[in-house]
Amino acid sequence: MAKKAEVKDLLEAGVHFGHLTRKWNPNMAPYIYMERNGIHVINLYKTVAKLDEANEALKKIAASGRKILFVATKKQAKDIVADKVSKINMPYITERWPGGMLTNFVTIRKAVKKMASIDRMKKDGTFNTLSKKERLQVDRLRAKLEKNLGSISDMTRLPGAIFIVDVMREHIAVKEAQKLNIPIFAMVDTNCDPRPIHYIIPSNDDASKSIDIIMDSVTSAVADGLAERKAEKQAEEKEAVKEAPAAVEAPVVEKETAKEAPAAVETPVEEKEAPAAVEAPAEKKETPKKEKKEAPKKEAAKADDLTKIEGIGPKGAEALVNAGLNTFEKLAGSKPDAIKEILTEASSRMAHLDPTSWPKQAKMAADGDWDKLKDWQDKAKAGVE
Repeated sequence: MAKKAEVKDLLEAGVHFGHLTRKWNPNMAPYIYMERNGIHVINLYKTVAKLDEANEALKKIAASGRKILFVATKKQAKDIVADKVSKINMPYITERWPGGMLTNFVTIRKAVKKMASIDRMKKDGTFNTLSKKERLQVDRLRAKLEKNLGSISDMTRLPGAIFIVDVMREHIAVKEAQKLNIPIFAMVDTNCDPRPIHYIIPSNDDASKSIDIIMDSVTSAVADGLAERKAEKQAEEKEAVKEAPAAVEAPVVEKETAKEAPAAVETPVEEKEAPAAVEAPAEKKETPKKEKKEAPKKEAAKADDLTKIEGIGPKGAEALVNAGLNTFEKLAGSKPDAIKEILTEASSRMAHLDPTSWPKQAKMAADGDWDKLKDWQDKAKAGVE
């Protein structure tokens, strides 16, 4: 079970201490309890409520199998985050935030693959064939990549959510996540703007004790989500094992029929019927040739012009066709998240596209309701959906 944070524990950890009143952000007013000695005091009852809400959402994301990226590059937070997040096998950034980490994810993945290729060189002996100077340069490059990107080596696709400790310090990460519509969870102090954050945790983001207690609660919630996913997989495996014997019994019937077959063959022994049996294969050879010629024409006729869907350009249509979504019907049956992944993997430039309405439009196109589709697109352009 996730550790339930109580007001008393948060008070002892100093989570309620905000910034100086002259440095406050007016948008944080709903989460401020009072002013004391020129410092704003955060309402811990609201902190507990918001923390529980964030934990529940993080638990669901972890249970779905998506990764959660933790970001904390400030001195007092980096060690705490690295220690707690590594225990739950989630990616984290505690050094400098690499620009384009999310919006240019394809290039970042290339750098991670470079690190893996160096490791392979060391295993297969290629590394030893290099000169001393080259080996030194490769080692330095490997160490640099490990320091900056080693913690995200297992992150093969964009994360399902991002958790940030200091919103002002990690403003680039916030903007990139906003651009790609990635949910943002964050510890927000009284000097920060909470508007871009989806799940706000009003708290002191400077004190190590405060960061420690919030991270403890958050990581335990993620661990619960992972445990749920593991339990579901084990249950599915058990069901598959139970169903397996039923599948094994089927071939036994085939063997019995195979044994009975010779009895049917023994009855026709007439010599006159033999030529008729020889002529039959000649007819069978002609039919496959006709089918092979007609097959490509049918496949070509099935392909649809996906650019008729509002929001899909030539490049996007090409990426979808290459992924197997070459008809309106297939596109209508796909989920927006799956379409988003296809576009992102094809090119980082298409990562900003929003395919939420594409299945709905494709359904209208597949049904032949072109007038209805045009009206919907006109309303969408005018901002009235």
